[in-house]
Amino acid sequence: MRRSGMTPAWAVPPALRGYKLEWLRHDVAAGAALFAILVPAGMAYAQAAGLPPVTGLYATVVPLIVYAALGPSRVLVLGPDSALAPMIAAALVPLAAHNEQKSVALAGLLAILIGGILLLGSVLKLGIITGLLSKPIRLGYLNGIALLVAVSQLPTLLGISVEDGTPWEKLLAAVPKVLAGEANPAALLLGGLSLLIIWVPRWLNWKLPGALIAVVVSCTAVAVLGLKESLKVTGALPQGLPAPALGGLGWSDVVALLPAAAAIALIVFVDTGTLSQSLAAAEGNRVSGNHEMAALGAANAASGLLGGFPVSASTSRTPVAVQSGAKSQLTGAVGAALVLVFMLVVPGVTGYLPATTLAAIVIAAAAGIADPAGVRRLIVMSRSESLVMLAAFLGVTILGVLPGIAIAIGLAILDFIRRAWDPYRAELVNVPGVPGYHDVNRHPEGERIPGLLILRFDAPLFFGNGALLGSFVRELLDQAGEATERVVLAAEPVTGIDTTALDELVELDEWLDRHGVDLVFAELKGPVKDRLLRYGVGARFSPEHFFPTVGAAVRAFQRRDGQG
Repeated sequence: MRRSGMTPAWAVPPALRGYKLEWLRHDVAAGAALFAILVPAGMAYAQAAGLPPVTGLYATVVPLIVYAALGPSRVLVLGPDSALAPMIAAALVPLAAHNEQKSVALAGLLAILIGGILLLGSVLKLGIITGLLSKPIRLGYLNGIALLVAVSQLPTLLGISVEDGTPWEKLLAAVPKVLAGEANPAALLLGGLSLLIIWVPRWLNWKLPGALIAVVVSCTAVAVLGLKESLKVTGALPQGLPAPALGGLGWSDVVALLPAAAAIALIVFVDTGTLSQSLAAAEGNRVSGNHEMAALGAANAASGLLGGFPVSASTSRTPVAVQSGAKSQLTGAVGAALVLVFMLVVPGVTGYLPATTLAAIVIAAAAGIADPAGVRRLIVMSRSESLVMLAAFLGVTILGVLPGIAIAIGLAILDFIRRAWDPYRAELVNVPGVPGYHDVNRHPEGERIPGLLILRFDAPLFFGNGALLGSFVRELLDQAGEATERVVLAAEPVTGIDTTALDELVELDEWLDRHGVDLVFAELKGPVKDRLLRYGVGARFSPEHFFPTVGAAVRAFQRRDGQG
């Protein structure tokens, strides 16, 4: 029985379990440093998603507090993300019909749907689905998104007003206005200056975030130079706390947003899981993928319920917290509390914040997620994976974020099927002076064991490649001549077999038997051997057909043949 007055472990937020009092000053200091970029980043990414800037603050405060209570990672900053912004915009624009209030409601609904999908995934223990977004896909879509985000913000950076639409539609609408001299010189000057201010601290490795300096400088310039009337400014924030904003929605909106919610949920979890596991590994720890998925789902659902939009882990703000000495999720809670104080005490400050500065922040963030070095490395390493990456990039930039990612995932699955359908196959030979048996293509100096043909098939056996194994064996037998008495299948890569492939295997064995050749297996996995027995072919493939190693199969043949 639990002693009276003790708090059960499950009732204590993960952020506070084992908390040490000496960590408090570090978490408070890191939370204050984090606050410096939470406000400008949240507002900028909301603008990039086509939503009012204040929703970016709601989507900052609520997830940070929820994740601090539920999240498994010691330090992880959740919030609006530059990579998600174009996906959110792509999902909302067709349904919102240029209605800002409807856009906010739809964004909240999208976050709730994403949260529900992630929570369901956690219950079903689907943490392994991160494999659907391979490195080539992630490289392609992230570089594509970086381009789309930058393009979408160019009109705002230039001080040009254009209708909502895709990034390319915005750019096409802006070009004639630029050529006609309608760009706002003050906006362009402040936007370019903001970009420079953001990038210089990065180049010089300053701890003070450039985004904060850019905001302070641009707000000061607007106030001192009286540019408020000649520039588009963010405007004062509504004074108050996050509140529900889900009015005017129907079931048709739910149905329309579900596909986008599923796609974004996958990306949100992959990006968050990758970052959280990387941080944990650096400390010699691990994070439960299913626990991470549940906390991320709860944070998104709460964000949607209280006026925010979908969020993910931030690859730009999390390092700020870590480098500032954060010890726990209390850092995020402190940052969220300071954002709330800002919204309640000085909401009018943003009345001097030019939209061009927020555009500069988004463009700088987009440049940060692009990875040209990773693209070059992949091109050198793999042609087929480079094509998948290119498909993701072109799909995202031409068709849109969500269709592009869907196409890339489909191509990656097809590439996987192609590899399984036509796997690598090899004859193994004895190489004098080298232990074991080796691929004759890599060791042409190798020698066959007289009367023995050793073959390897590098894939599970299924309906698509079972006949290929039979053709491979027959082809090699024809080349070897009539002296072959036994075929040894080095079966370690064969991790599975279905009924169609089994029928092909039995047919091959019967054909070999008619030609006076035995078929035996070496290194076959126990579960695959058990499946052979369950399929009722134990009489045909009796225990003497199986050997623990290729060497054991060779020695057994040599003893039988009198060579040993």
